Amino acid sequence: MYLSVLLLFFLWAPALTIKNLNFSVPEEAIAGTIVGNLSNDIKLGILERGKKSNFRVLENSASDLIDVEQDSGLVFTKQRIDRETLCRRNLKCQVSLEVFANDKDLYMIKVDITDINDNSPIFPSEQIDIDISENAFPGTRFPLTSAHDPDSGDYGLKTYVINHNGLFSLDVKSRGDGTKFPELVIDKPLDREEQSHHNLILTALDGGNPPRSATVQINVKVIDSNDNSPVFEAPSYMVEIPENSPLGRVVIDLNATDADEGSNGDVVYSFSGYAPDRVRELFSIDPNTGVIQVKGNLDYEENNLIEIDVQARDQGPNPIPAHCKVTVKVIDKNDNAPSIGFISVRQGAISEAAPPGTVIALVRVTDKDSGKNGQLQCRVLGNVPFKLEENSDNFYSVVTDRPLDRETQDEYNVTIIARDNGNPPLNSTKSFTVKILDENDNAPTFNKGLHVLQVSENNIPGEYLGSVVAHDPDLGHNGTVSYSILPSYVGDVPVFTFVSVNPTNGAVYALRSFNYEQTKYFEFKLLAKDSGSPHLESNVTVRVTVLDVNDNAPVISLPILQNDTAEIHVPRNVGVGYVVSTVRAVDNDFGESGRLTYEIAYGNEEHLFEIDPVTGEIKTLNPYWEEVSPVVELVIKVTDNGKPALSAVAKLITEGEPRVNGKQHQWDMSLPLIVTLSTISIILLAAMITIAVKCKRENKEIRTYNCRIAEYSHPQLGKSKKKKINKNDIMLVQSEVEERNAMNVMNVVSSPSLATSPMYFDYQTRLPLSSPRSEVMYLKPTSNNLTVPQGHVGCHNSFTGPVSNTTETTSNRMSLIQVWPPPMHTAKCYQLSSSLHLCFLALLLFYNYAHTVAKNI
Repeated sequence: MYLSVLLLFFLWAPALTIKNLNFSVPEEAIAGTIVGNLSNDIKLGILERGKKSNFRVLENSASDLIDVEQDSGLVFTKQRIDRETLCRRNLKCQVSLEVFANDKDLYMIKVDITDINDNSPIFPSEQIDIDISENAFPGTRFPLTSAHDPDSGDYGLKTYVINHNGLFSLDVKSRGDGTKFPELVIDKPLDREEQSHHNLILTALDGGNPPRSATVQINVKVIDSNDNSPVFEAPSYMVEIPENSPLGRVVIDLNATDADEGSNGDVVYSFSGYAPDRVRELFSIDPNTGVIQVKGNLDYEENNLIEIDVQARDQGPNPIPAHCKVTVKVIDKNDNAPSIGFISVRQGAISEAAPPGTVIALVRVTDKDSGKNGQLQCRVLGNVPFKLEENSDNFYSVVTDRPLDRETQDEYNVTIIARDNGNPPLNSTKSFTVKILDENDNAPTFNKGLHVLQVSENNIPGEYLGSVVAHDPDLGHNGTVSYSILPSYVGDVPVFTFVSVNPTNGAVYALRSFNYEQTKYFEFKLLAKDSGSPHLESNVTVRVTVLDVNDNAPVISLPILQNDTAEIHVPRNVGVGYVVSTVRAVDNDFGESGRLTYEIAYGNEEHLFEIDPVTGEIKTLNPYWEEVSPVVELVIKVTDNGKPALSAVAKLITEGEPRVNGKQHQWDMSLPLIVTLSTISIILLAAMITIAVKCKRENKEIRTYNCRIAEYSHPQLGKSKKKKINKNDIMLVQSEVEERNAMNVMNVVSSPSLATSPMYFDYQTRLPLSSPRSEVMYLKPTSNNLTVPQGHVGCHNSFTGPVSNTTETTSNRMSLIQVWPPPMHTAKCYQLSSSLHLCFLALLLFYNYAHTVAKNI
């Protein structure tokens, strides 16, 4: 059977079963004869609304004889069918075809071609000549030629008849294949002298009603007797011989004997005159020895039983032949490999979405051998997603064994092997190609989750940024990807105003010029969608990074420039390292493009100044720069580190402080302060003089013993070492509030008046400028071992230990060092003197502050 390819565009139901329907049609029916109606004979499932029935013929054994109407399901003949030509003498003549009903159910339609009596029996010749010796005994048989009737069954050859003349009769016998042949039988002795010739009519009749017939004339010639006829050892023989036996193989060695002598006893062997031509093609007989040999190819599948009619007669006059029958039984050998035929193949039409069990082909496997030689085993070779399922009548379904994936493999070469159970076994293989149809089962995929595109700032609108491509392994529309940008915002601005994408190839373009200082990067979602139905899609995040370009030159912000120039006044005699000015510049770029370097480009040929390249501070290098050049014009250049580098310049005119206008201005501002300080100083001086005079007068009047005077005047104390309270024995101690504000301090300037006071301050002691009046420094002794002379009896003999702790007042929080207990007038003088000292100290502090303010002004 030849391979037939039929392209189908539908899926077969899983676990397909074949249903059989039988119809019949008589032979010789004209073309268009209705054989049956599938719509009426099968139960079809309910069709979807608006759809019509659909019948498809896949393949059949006689596609030119029977067909099915696609819409109505009518089975009809396509031409006149001659059963005898189609099936010869087979008792069963049948054609088959396979039909899909509504693309769901598969039906095996078998149409029997019924025989009609349209043929009469035929004899191979018009007459039969027979020589019979007059000495033939009654009962002697003479085989006659058989007639042939192409019809079969009841319309085939049924019997033979002969006209009766009293001397002969007819005996009808059957061969092993069912064919019938006649034998002429002598009923009475023959007398040649009475009648030497007899004419008989042989008639062959079939089983028709009325029967058809054929006749042949038999001419019987009565000859003189030959005393003895050859005799076979047995009237019939049974021989078994394997098919495909080699040519020349001896089938049987026949032996017939004749009692006569001479030529009357010489026996000659031959096939009967009515032996079929096929027998003469397959076998040969030696006329002298009677050995029958194989002459042609014996095929069990063609004819497994062959009957050979052999006659033997002597060489004498008027011989009477002897007959025997040799039945040759052909033994089957496993000489036929299985035959594989595809009834239908779904080449290139199986969808990858087909579920397991989907039928892709029907296979018919046959073997002409019989028994075990014809028993078959079939399977699919290789690791392919297909298998065979046996149905009936040597039909197999090729079905999918597991899910298919076209992206993994889009084509399979399916090979079916069929092996029989012979010894040795024979096998056959047959292959066909199955192509996998694509389904939209893969969404577009991106090779990474984040795509980064880079663009330099100040780009040209419309510039190509890069391509973001998704891969879809599907074919055709299922694999055709289109791209679009999902709606989003960059800040408050739609992303559609920033970039666009080519819907075909995923190329991304800039729609505006980007500024790194405004937008360093932004992100959006890119959607990839295929054209399948329904379509599949996926998206990916795309980040556009704006690269900084050195597009901003430095801008000098300090000092304040007018026409790129600034004047700087430097005080006199500031020394080396004095910060004349600080240059500050800003650059909107980032990274190296925004890192600035300061330098003096021009005007510093004498190296009077230097500038820090990082901080921009301009310092003096020569303390006598003003003598070298009273006015210096410095050109300061600020350069960034971008590529290419950008710079800015400024001219700084550096000169000493003005000699006239500057001094007058300073004097005008300082004059009120000087007047105020002078007035306060005079008042304090008068107060101090008044207190000093008053204290001296009281000492003279009261004549109170003064410990300090006694200490220096008493003769007994001259031998002992004098102890004077000096500045190292006195130190300033911070108040509680001052301890919290210890960072804001300034130097206390020493004064001669303080040095002459009974207690004076260390000139290095620091006092805060911003402390409130209640938070001034107070004094305490630096040594706990400060003592007075011990030998003076009159100076408070009870004072024998160290100086006790100081006292603190709430008003001025000042601690004074005293000798305890002091005389009343002495203590009072000391208190007045301390108060004046504090006032004078406050005056000095105020003067220092006023001088600083005036200087800054």
